[in-house]
Amino acid sequence: MSSIIIRPAVLSDLDAITSIYEDAVVHGTASYELEPPSRAEMAERFAALQLESYPYFVAERDGSVVGYAYAGPFRSRPAYRFIVENSIYVAPSAKGQGVGRRLLERLLAEATALGFRQMIAVIGDGSPQSPSVRLHERAGFRHTGVLVGSGYKHGRWLDTVFMQYEMNGGTSVAPDPESLPERNFVASRG
Repeated sequence: MSSIIIRPAVLSDLDAITSIYEDAVVHGTASYELEPPSRAEMAERFAALQLESYPYFVAERDGSVVGYAYAGPFRSRPAYRFIVENSIYVAPSAKGQGVGRRLLERLLAEATALGFRQMIAVIGDGSPQSPSVRLHERAGFRHTGVLVGSGYKHGRWLDTVFMQYEMNGGTSVAPDPESLPERNFVASRG
């Protein structure tokens, strides 16, 4: 088996990222979008995360992008600035091969280094046997809630599972003024 390289995503990865996400939207239940966004829309989303220095990675094998992951704002209100929400998508040909685990490990390490305190996973079709639920459980995320029947896709009602991972002391210590979320907040006010 070829080795997987996890690296920061760049603009030239967007064709592969768009294709991977399109498959997830059309065939899966992880995303509650019903129509795949265009490459231009995906580029706008990528640029918005890059502008705020949020972590965004791809998994590459043999020169091809086989997965991607990023952390972005959980909610837009400023008091939420220390929480990020993760997104992880893997190409169908690479599922079950450790790509999602490697992406999540890198994402957690980077979000921790940037000073975030919580990472939230909002998992569509969050049944207990969901590969995403199991991936997050193995990484140390804890279950924090379920929205029963919150989505309707592919002819069925889907539950949304919330899972949470604490970093950098979580709520036990005051915010670090040098953390990325605090620097971005100060910059937005100044």
